[in-house]
Amino acid sequence: MDVIVGGGVVGLSVAWRLAREGRPVTVVDPSPASGASHAAAGMLAPVSEVTYTEAPLLRLGVAALRRWPAFATALAEDAGLPPAGPEGVSGLDLRAEGTLDVAFGADDMAALDELAAFMEKLDLPVERLTGRECRRLEPMLAPSVRGGLLAPGDAWVNPRRVTAALLTALERRGVPIVRARVSELVRTDGAVTGVRLAGPPAVPAEGRGSAPLAATEGRAGGEVLAAERVVLAAGAWSGELAEVPVRPVKGQIMRLRSPQPLLTRCVRGTVHGSPVYLVPRGDGELVVGATQEELGYDTRVTAGGLYELLRDARELVPGVTELEVADVVAGLRPGTPDNLPLIGPGRTPGLTYATGHHRGGVLMAPLTAAILMGEESELAALCSPGRFREIS
Repeated sequence: MDVIVGGGVVGLSVAWRLAREGRPVTVVDPSPASGASHAAAGMLAPVSEVTYTEAPLLRLGVAALRRWPAFATALAEDAGLPPAGPEGVSGLDLRAEGTLDVAFGADDMAALDELAAFMEKLDLPVERLTGRECRRLEPMLAPSVRGGLLAPGDAWVNPRRVTAALLTALERRGVPIVRARVSELVRTDGAVTGVRLAGPPAVPAEGRGSAPLAATEGRAGGEVLAAERVVLAAGAWSGELAEVPVRPVKGQIMRLRSPQPLLTRCVRGTVHGSPVYLVPRGDGELVVGATQEELGYDTRVTAGGLYELLRDARELVPGVTELEVADVVAGLRPGTPDNLPLIGPGRTPGLTYATGHHRGGVLMAPLTAAILMGEESELAALCSPGRFREIS
């Protein structure tokens, strides 16, 4: 049996792919779909997020984006969602109208021109736009926008709907979701052979599958769940269970609401030296994010963080200040030293990694599952955990 440690979008996607192949799997998480996946904006934007030094990450992102339409269709079918309607593909609010990166001053325009030239060298589809053309696409943009760069192939999805669909799909396939915290990995003769659960004996969450669990009482008082393979998909907390170079990167994000969508596509820009993005939902919600803070495991939502988000968003789209505040949340992204994820087996037998996705967890969830299913061997080499000596 495979045990997946972590019930975010990555862990649930891996579990779902395994279950579809008929392999026994159990997910362990004290509160599935409530961490970084719950906070995420859901941008599927490998092109607009490209930087000059992250060509390998771009390759992974582009490959991941190609997998999303088929992933969404199969997931909707498994979860029993209705056909595609006004709220995006198969009720997941999957949209592909592109990302518009806007500029205000001469320096911003010069930076966008350089980025466009870099993208064109990589044969990435981008369009340079004047300020008037930007406002023609998005009339609510500030009059001070001087130009922009459109990545027409970028997409986005509602991560909360995706994780809800994954939980439903797993339930329908009888996959147990054990709502407990893993206190440690169990090792036997140098190999990982299971996980020890913290607290009293755990049971699958009500309505979340009925497959039996191979569990025994551990010597430390916690229940031991035996496994042929443990997949560590615990996000920012992965480093607490294994010697892996994953750190938490705090991101504060807010959701605004209006009767009608304010934008038709993702809009992003750099304001006061800080990047900000606005992601529209089909139901009128507008996601504004996100801060990047190296503050350890701090998940407090602060007045300063929200002020910065609203201040910068208002520079791009002045009308945001008239919208209702629907939700504010802080999540912890799992960052790595080179910003590439850790996907695949490590040096310890019985232990496989699916973590370290930083900003790209939602985007790379389908690709991560595919790699762990033995697909995409060439891309798997880019994110092999073996590139870090710290992993053992």
